[in-house]
Amino acid sequence: YAWGKRGRNSEVALLNSSGDPDFMIDDNMPYAELWMGTHPNGPSILKGSSQKLSEWIVANPESLGYETREKFGVQLPFLFKVLSVNQALSVQAHPDKAHAEKLHRERPDIYKDPNHKPELAIALTPFEALCGFRPIAEIKNYLETIPELRSVIGQESINELLTSDEAGMQQALKNCFHALMNCCKITVETQLNILAKRLADLDESSLADQTMNLFLKLHKTYPGDVGCFSVFFLNYLVLQLGEAIFLGPNEPHAYLFGDCIECMACSDNVVRAGLTPKYKDVETLCNMLTYICEPASSKVFEGIVENEFTVMFSPPVPDFAVAKISIPIGAAEVSLIPRDSASLLIVISGQAECNDLNLDRGSVLFIPAKQKIDLLCNESEDPILMFQAMIAAHVWSEKHNINSDTKLLKQLENTNELTIWEKIYIQKNRNRVMNFDIPMERDLVWRFFGQPQDGADIDIQVVQHNAT
Repeated sequence: YAWGKRGRNSEVALLNSSGDPDFMIDDNMPYAELWMGTHPNGPSILKGSSQKLSEWIVANPESLGYETREKFGVQLPFLFKVLSVNQALSVQAHPDKAHAEKLHRERPDIYKDPNHKPELAIALTPFEALCGFRPIAEIKNYLETIPELRSVIGQESINELLTSDEAGMQQALKNCFHALMNCCKITVETQLNILAKRLADLDESSLADQTMNLFLKLHKTYPGDVGCFSVFFLNYLVLQLGEAIFLGPNEPHAYLFGDCIECMACSDNVVRAGLTPKYKDVETLCNMLTYICEPASSKVFEGIVENEFTVMFSPPVPDFAVAKISIPIGAAEVSLIPRDSASLLIVISGQAECNDLNLDRGSVLFIPAKQKIDLLCNESEDPILMFQAMIAAHVWSEKHNINSDTKLLKQLENTNELTIWEKIYIQKNRNRVMNFDIPMERDLVWRFFGQPQDGADIDIQVVQHNAT
């Protein structure tokens, strides 16, 4: 892809070169994405053979794990990637499952599959992105102080937002964003050029606002594109190494610059509206977005520490989770946490031995479910950094058949078969006090399942502390 970093500036190229000695880096070529998985558009091949990983999995279905097969069939439901971004990707969002099915049914030529496409990105370098709508006060400030922005949106929509009460704020914001994205091309180009010239004439001290600098950068890459104005509506984030963002359904976002690990459900469903020469489905995008205004800091997705080496990023979807594994210099032997599902592991830095395998930068492993992995690390001259993608630990087995039956729910709450996430699932649906067997904060529950609606409350009572 043209937006990828070129040559040896690309982490994708460097990792591929380290893992494949036959690969030669072309310094004039953009290298954007390294794919790992069974997606038919870029399937992984078993090293030393011509067999696709997907074919091996079909021949060895037990490698996936029981719950994965029950939920997803004989396939990996995720695509694991490394991205090296040199210029902005499109302003976009992904539909939820029901919406994806509808779009695929109505326009299969554009939306080629019926699946959702949640995404998790974990920074390998400082990683810049737009994500979610800014706090409403910030948006209002830009509307009041940037005349070019007012010209493309129209004063009627702006007045509605500036005077709206809290109850009408989301609809007013939607109307503003819709007016912006549907403004005629000539007006957009004219006002973009006026704003770019006005900013270029300012001295450096007057350009202290990073949003204005970002606008100029985007306008240089995508002149005349209405997506350049989106920086005044969407949060600008710079993730540091190991920080993450989760992009759920209907969340507006755009990757801007940097290298990251990405994991996503297997789908090609992207609804675009700016910063792209590709097809723009403006009406669909504007109608599906969340229009929830939050500060940039709230978009950072926190991992959960599993042990001294492992941090788990487990979004509220069953398709995938990603573990970040960091092993310092001097560690002799480290055992990875066995997983209930098959997983893919990539080595970003450092060296280790596993059975008869030498793992170096760029090595990728497929690990069957429940397989124990012991790493010998004492020869590594660098800290070891690895990422492991798997089916989420909180996949709920169909055998539990969770529904609104009170007697069944009472039974399920008292069984040891349930994971903590299944218990939270019941709690959300029953909306009442229950006991948990490990400490769990209220905001963690809300992060996974959303805050209670209509004044309902969820109370968590910790009855036992489990140190593990």
